[in-house]
Amino acid sequence: MKWMLACGLMIAPASAWADTLYVSNERANTVSVIDAATRTLVTTWPVGGRPRGITVSKDGHYIYLCASTDHAVQVIERATGKIVAELPSGEDPEQFFLSRDGGTLFVANENDAALTAIDLATRTVAFQVAVGGEPEGVAQSPDGKWVVVTSEEDNVVNWIDVAAKAMVDETPTDMRPRHVEFTADGKQLWIAAEIGGTVQIADPATREIVATLNFAIPGVAAHRILPCGIRFTPDGRTAIVALGRADHVALVDVATRKVRAYVPVGRRVWHVAVSPDGARAYSANGLSDNVSVIDLASARVIGTVPVGAAPWGIAIAP
Repeated sequence: MKWMLACGLMIAPASAWADTLYVSNERANTVSVIDAATRTLVTTWPVGGRPRGITVSKDGHYIYLCASTDHAVQVIERATGKIVAELPSGEDPEQFFLSRDGGTLFVANENDAALTAIDLATRTVAFQVAVGGEPEGVAQSPDGKWVVVTSEEDNVVNWIDVAAKAMVDETPTDMRPRHVEFTADGKQLWIAAEIGGTVQIADPATREIVATLNFAIPGVAAHRILPCGIRFTPDGRTAIVALGRADHVALVDVATRKVRAYVPVGRRVWHVAVSPDGARAYSANGLSDNVSVIDLASARVIGTVPVGAAPWGIAIAP
C-alpha cells in the first residue's frame, strides 16, 4: 500500500503539468510550442510578421495570433501548426480578447486607432469602433457588457458598450497603459501603465480609478519598472504582473493590493500565463529569448526554456 501511495505521489505532478505553452516570438516570426511537463521545446511554427497577441480557441482546436505587420489575425490548427485562415482584423493588430462565449475576437488595431470585432463563425468583421491613439490592451467584462481598450498615446482606457457597439466613456490613467484585466467577479479592472510604472485599479461601476499600486525592487532603478502583462491565478487571490525591463514579475495579493514577492526572471519580461491549477506562472522574456517557469508557492523560478527571438505573448492550453 505504501509503495502504491508513493507511486501515486510521483505520478500526480506529471498529470498536473499536462499543459502546452504557445509563445509568439516577435522578431523570429514564429510560435514556440512548449511541453510544460518536461519544460522542453516541442516544435516551432513559422507564422506571419511580428506576432504578438496569442490565445487559444474555446474548443481548444485553434490558436489565434496577431500577425501585426501582415495586418491579420491568423488561425492556426493546433494539431498540425498549419495556418488555416487569416481574419480581417484591421491595420496592425496588437492584442485581442476572445469573448466570453468564444464567438467573437475583439482586436486592438494600432494603426487604425480602432477596436475591431470579428465574428468567428463567419470570419468577418462584425463592427469596428474608433478609440484613442495606439490601442493595445483589450479585455471584456465577465458579464459581457463592456469591452475595454487601452490607448497608449492618449493615456486612457476606452469603455465600449458591446450591445450599442459604441464607445461611451474613457478613464484617464498613468502614462502608456498597455494591458487590462478584469477580476473574475467583474468588480475591478487592473490596468498596467508601463511608463507610469504603476498598476491602477478602476471600479467598472463608476469607471474611475480607485487605487494605484507602486513597485520598488531592491537594486533595480525605478525607471526600469515598466508594468506590462497581468494575469490572475484561478482562485483570484494573486495577480502576476510582468515588470518589463525590471526583469522581475510581481506577485500581488489581490485582497490587500500588496506585493507578496518579486521574482527575478529573464530580461524584458512582456507577458505571463498561469497554469490551470494555479501552481505555476510562465513569463515571456523578450530580450533573453526564453520563458521562465515560476513556482508560485515558493515565488522562485524552477526552470527556463529557450524559445525564438523576442518572445512577446504567451498562452496555455491543456
